[in-house]
Amino acid sequence: MSDRLTHITTRTGDGGETGLADGSRVPKTDARIHALGDVDELNSQLGVVLINDTPEDIRRLLGQIQNDLFDLGSELAIPGASLLKPEHVGRLDDAIASYNALLPPLKEFVLPGGSPAAAHCHVARTVCRRAERSLVALDRASITTDNPRLYLNRLSDLLFILSRCLNHMAGVADVTWKPAIKSQND
Repeated sequence: MSDRLTHITTRTGDGGETGLADGSRVPKTDARIHALGDVDELNSQLGVVLINDTPEDIRRLLGQIQNDLFDLGSELAIPGASLLKPEHVGRLDDAIASYNALLPPLKEFVLPGGSPAAAHCHVARTVCRRAERSLVALDRASITTDNPRLYLNRLSDLLFILSRCLNHMAGVADVTWKPAIKSQND
């Protein structure tokens, strides 16, 4: 791998195509490349979350998720590969239950914002939802298992919960929606 990484500029993509890990070439507009780019952007956005003051347990969790997302990117770059397993999804389910138990029940819709870490986590959540939509847009034959889709679906839920936790841990209230139209019961 070290030889491959020493040549960052290859010029092989100058014609509007890119290479997959199996050696095949596809247009840069291919749905697989869109999904791969969205997963890469999500991973980068998690890096932005981590530049904020975040508790060590959340740092470790997000670090593991970044590695999982790199595996997902590899799965997308290698047609037929299956790297994300049910246990990856299970880890997210466990984290969702654990962190959600720390929070008061929701009584209002939550808007993105609050502490810097929480606001960045909300951005990561929206990028995650886009990555999930990109993955769903792929031909079902392109992804060999449901695990990548399930993983991104759970991850967007976890990022919402972590946004609330980051606000709570920072002593900052969640920003709540104030509807323009009040119900007649108010």
